[in-house]
Amino acid sequence: MTKSKKKKTLSYADSGVDRLAADRLVERIKVITGGKKKPKALRSTVGGYASLYELSKTQWIAASTDGVGTKLKLAFETGNHATVGEDLVAMSVNDLLCVGAKPLFFLDYFATGKLKLQTTESVISGIQAGCEKAKAILVGGETAEMPGFYAPGEYDLAGFAVGIVDPKLALPSASSKAVRAGDLLIGLNSSGLHSNGYSLVRKLLDSWKPSDTKLSWAKSKSALLRELLIPTQIYTDALLPATEKGLYRGLAHITGSGFLNVPRLGEHVSYEIDLPPAAELPRIYEWLEATGKVTTYDRLTTFNCGLGMIGAVRPEDASAVIRIAKRAGVKASVIGEVFPNLKKGECVVIVHTDDGRFELKD
Repeated sequence: MTKSKKKKTLSYADSGVDRLAADRLVERIKVITGGKKKPKALRSTVGGYASLYELSKTQWIAASTDGVGTKLKLAFETGNHATVGEDLVAMSVNDLLCVGAKPLFFLDYFATGKLKLQTTESVISGIQAGCEKAKAILVGGETAEMPGFYAPGEYDLAGFAVGIVDPKLALPSASSKAVRAGDLLIGLNSSGLHSNGYSLVRKLLDSWKPSDTKLSWAKSKSALLRELLIPTQIYTDALLPATEKGLYRGLAHITGSGFLNVPRLGEHVSYEIDLPPAAELPRIYEWLEATGKVTTYDRLTTFNCGLGMIGAVRPEDASAVIRIAKRAGVKASVIGEVFPNLKKGECVVIVHTDDGRFELKD
């Protein structure tokens, strides 16, 4: 009897992404900026979802910046440039929402070696579409043409979002203790992979062939790329009416590092989550599992796994926030609960999946 060969698995680190190095950089930035005298009006610290600045006793400005990452490589390959514009808006605006801010306006930075008007126009059209969904105004940006700096046909994007929040309704940072044991966790569904984990996805695509899958919708690379380019869900309509009523104790944007983002709700407690069944996840996760090359643990610590945003609420507020999300066309549900740390100072995230129970620690 011959033994079947075990497939070699791939992790985010195998694709060239060093998540721990990024964490170390944030700590070094804190050291660099820590010795400087901060203005009293600054109401946030390095590493949060957005920077907060006090304009008055009743108004704080929130600012956030982000990019799209290597998902852009798929746009270059397909020639579909509009959806990454939406991604750009989503990544910054969703971070604003995590501090309770209402998006006001957005600026973009577009850099390329040789300006192609049709490509650039398509990207900007996507940014405008994203701003409309985010209820923000595209007020300007910068277009940089830098010959010899980028490969032909390639470009990079960065986005900058600004919002406003009543300080009484500002959502807390991970160092606060607003989230409490007994609170319920609300998961808001994602539209797909959003804009994270694409370095690993591209590594998988390098060795993937249509004949490798039995999935009817993924029988061609073009069909798979269309699925991978679905834009990031923008949660303004699903979250803002709830945060403006003070219904959320905290929000975590599930981006790079997957469910390791959950402790950003607060590190003084731990979290237990029941992941939706595989059949309820965006179908791109069928493909990820079908490759057999990414372990469940690595999927949980790389991708959003169908939940783009997770919030903590008082049990009596759960039904209200679910209704608000539903009205916005976003499915939301109770996915878990907050519980006390089993060991002092040790925050853990326990996730139950179709494959079993996983304990995640950063």
